[in-house]
Amino acid sequence: MKKFLVICLLIGLFACKQSRKLPDTSAVKIELQTMRFEKAFFSLDTNQLDKGLTNLNTAFPGFSKDFLFNILGTTVDSAFKDSKTFISSYRSMYDTTKILYADFSSTSEEVLKGLKAVKYYYPTYPVPTKLVTFIGPINSYATIITTDALAVGLQMYMGKNYSLYQTDMGLQLYPEYISRRFDKNYIPVNCMKTIIDDMYPNKTLGKPMVEQMIEAGKRQYLLDIFLPNTADTIKTGYTAAQLEGCIKNEAEIWGFFISNNLLYESNPDQTKDYMNDGPNTPALGDASPGMIGQFVGKRIVEKWLEKKGDISPALLMKTPAQQIFEESHYKPK
Repeated sequence: MKKFLVICLLIGLFACKQSRKLPDTSAVKIELQTMRFEKAFFSLDTNQLDKGLTNLNTAFPGFSKDFLFNILGTTVDSAFKDSKTFISSYRSMYDTTKILYADFSSTSEEVLKGLKAVKYYYPTYPVPTKLVTFIGPINSYATIITTDALAVGLQMYMGKNYSLYQTDMGLQLYPEYISRRFDKNYIPVNCMKTIIDDMYPNKTLGKPMVEQMIEAGKRQYLLDIFLPNTADTIKTGYTAAQLEGCIKNEAEIWGFFISNNLLYESNPDQTKDYMNDGPNTPALGDASPGMIGQFVGKRIVEKWLEKKGDISPALLMKTPAQQIFEESHYKPK
């Protein structure tokens, strides 16, 4: 098979926001309170941490303990020392967030739109009513559902050129193909991915690759209906050129999977290049995206939905991947 071909015509079409429409969610009532935990935490008087942490727990009941013990990873005995050290070490990052995230309202609004769509399609799902921002260790969470909130770790959204990401430690943790997504535009998408993971924990490990692809495609479809006006490049994590290349070479990608007997391969060592994140898919060339299986999986899901008509997201997610594959008759040309 020839190497992955990148055709850059109409890249702007796929880099810009898509025109999918949400249903009318005006009747969906959600009160989302945005709480800036990092401001309160970095304002603590490190000479009076006992009092400060007590007041912090009063202002952020539930989350302050989640932050200290699950995010910061401290213990009851070392909480004062570890908090003081962290405040000193991450002070410069906090100072940057005061400028970069002085106004978080537009991001909160996008998250709220997504949560309203979640509630519209899944009325019994307990959507979070608090959106908490924090600064955690560089190797900590980007988004997480805590005991009482949907929380966003700003340390993972400082912009791709942020100095800490360019250090040896930063590059070891997050190569450039990952850190290029450390941008505020990815916050609503990552919040919705966290919600989807909470509703539908991933159970595809060890499944045939075609099922893994379709399950990944289902998740991409949910992102589309929760955030219909967000660019596909943001939702997939692909660059505009990578996404355009996938679309132009869809038949070749599928043909590669068929000719190499990959559809029913379940060995993780054989499927990881197609289902895991990476700078590219080695067998398809440097210009291809990593995790290319999610693209194919979503195309199969879309083909199935074309045949089935008006299917609820809950029914889609419930339908076995193998059934979707067989009924889709997917065969790109």
